Amino acid sequence: MSSNNNQINVPQAKEAMERFKMECANEVGVNLKQGYNGDISAREAGSVGGQMVKKMIESFKGHTANKLYAPIFRPQAYYGQFKDK
Repeated sequence: MSSNNNQINVPQAKEAMERFKMECANEVGVNLKQGYNGDISAREAGSVGGQMVKKMIESFKGHTANKLYAPIFRPQAYYGQFKDK
């Protein structure tokens, strides 16, 4: 059985994710505060999470336009270019 570890271990990454979450919440009109936000509805929480995912996908698509992802997702296609012919 695998364990689920959603902890962010790098302090700078945790701070960046908090800023990103606040930015996304602001974009969808959800008023988050620092610390506990258990008083918001599931719909509001979902809209914040959905906005975060949407922005991450948009960012990924922007980065993949220049094919930097090739060694990660399609190593045979990338490394095949360098084979001796």
